[in-house]
Amino acid sequence: MTVIIAGTMDLEDPDQMKEMLLAARPHIEGALAEEGCIAYSWTEDHLTPGRLQIYEEWTSSETLSAHLASHWYRDMGAHLAQYPRKPRDSVIKKYRVDLEEPVYDTDGVPRGDFFTE
Repeated sequence: MTVIIAGTMDLEDPDQMKEMLLAARPHIEGALAEEGCIAYSWTEDHLTPGRLQIYEEWTSSETLSAHLASHWYRDMGAHLAQYPRKPRDSVIKKYRVDLEEPVYDTDGVPRGDFFTE
């Protein structure tokens, strides 16, 4: 079952965001190359200075667990330790996905309900 990681992390110094993201690139590319990684995106929130938007998608909890035990994850943690964060403002959660379908139906109408079941 697909697992999604989504959340935000706030840096104490918003001016460090660009440097932090550029230096994180090898860790992000390493995670993207791991088995089971569908998406791994860290981007700056353009409305909240210093806020990092985190989105990851994994094919299963097993592949996520393997990532969390990998050197890519440990190295990213060491990298982030160089940039003071506001821990109270950081929220990162995981979600188990049991159904996936398009937002738009065959008529091009956006739907909030799940309509292909």
